[in-house]
Amino acid sequence: MVKVVKFGGSSLADAEQFRKVIKIIQAENDRKYVIPSAPGKRFSNDTKVTDMLYSCYETATKGGDITGIFTTIMDRYNSIIKDLGLDLDLTKEFENIRYSIIHKAGRDFAASRGEYLNGLILANALGFDFIDAAEVIFFKDDGTLDAEKTNHVLGETLLSHENAVIPGFYGVMPNDTIKTFSRGGSDITGSIVARAAEADLYENWTDVNGFLMADPRVVKNPCNIQKITYHELRELSYMGATVLHEDAIFPVRIAGIPINIRNTNQPEQAGTMIVSKTDSYDTKRIITGVAGKHGFSVITIEKDMMNAEIGFGRRVLEVLEKEGISFEHFPSGVDTMSVVIATEAIEGRRERIIAALDAAVKPDYVTIEDGIALVAVVGRGMRNAKGTAARVFKAIAEKDINIRMIDQGSSELNIIIGVSDAEFQLAINAIYHEFVD
Repeated sequence: MVKVVKFGGSSLADAEQFRKVIKIIQAENDRKYVIPSAPGKRFSNDTKVTDMLYSCYETATKGGDITGIFTTIMDRYNSIIKDLGLDLDLTKEFENIRYSIIHKAGRDFAASRGEYLNGLILANALGFDFIDAAEVIFFKDDGTLDAEKTNHVLGETLLSHENAVIPGFYGVMPNDTIKTFSRGGSDITGSIVARAAEADLYENWTDVNGFLMADPRVVKNPCNIQKITYHELRELSYMGATVLHEDAIFPVRIAGIPINIRNTNQPEQAGTMIVSKTDSYDTKRIITGVAGKHGFSVITIEKDMMNAEIGFGRRVLEVLEKEGISFEHFPSGVDTMSVVIATEAIEGRRERIIAALDAAVKPDYVTIEDGIALVAVVGRGMRNAKGTAARVFKAIAEKDINIRMIDQGSSELNIIIGVSDAEFQLAINAIYHEFVD
């Protein structure tokens, strides 16, 4: 069995956390390939190393002196090395990084060094080989991942390494410059390595006991999700749940590799298992989770007999396409059509959009309503449980919340409702407690 394990920044914030990580890896010989993040916060008002590196580079580009902040970065790593008692000297690495930052090697290069240095330390501590991500993870000229080249080269490389540490978060462009993924991108690296290694399991270690049924900042002490499908995770991640970087789903989904989200600080907990498909679900709770996001607007178009006009919907969407605006949802009735979009996407061009819609479809009315929040109720069990939607709407009604929009996918995997921003948290709690005692 082959396991690929990724550890987040909080799991590698200091020497004490390193010890926990080392103990976890050494507990099972199947944990063969390790993807580390850069050191995260050690306490609430601490600064992540990645943020310090960004700041360091910004200072350098403005001609400022980076001595102070770069010394702080070096001290952070050296304290981990010293506390772990490692025979490792990163002086030359620090000199090369400092020189490259001063000579403006790129913002992505600077940020990536957090994972790079942590990878060197962890490989030394474990006695594993070190594989620089820049040698095995490739981007295309347009900045997107070259997935197939990466999978081929990385797969061939891993064959010659029984155990290895591969830093997360970055790869290399065709011109040999460093390119990073978006923040949280070490999750993506872990998934890429799992696919290339043809792993049996991808373990993603963080600081929570798996995926929760709701945001703990909104719902007090939400329950843990024991098992979730890739599709459900995608739906919840898109709506704001942030345990796992949503782009990290795709490489392992292609290969059908399950993901296990675990807690570095409580390794005895089983965490959440993410799988391709499963027929099982919690018959008591029915739903898998509830999540939501703020900051939406609804463009509502009314016109008698619009359903009889061929191409009406296409012309509406063409107006948004010309403005470079994507839509979130598209609920409609016989004489009414609504388009849900991010409010920030229409700022500064509302009147132009309304005028373009008037010209394109000659509606009776066009209105734009702001201050909308979307709430998604997600669960594979909803397909088989009668009355789930009724329970959702009953829970909302009992809290005297006005529903602005309803949209249910044809897969019956989710129900999305629109409420006012002011009633967002109340709606989330009402739905959660309807299904969880």
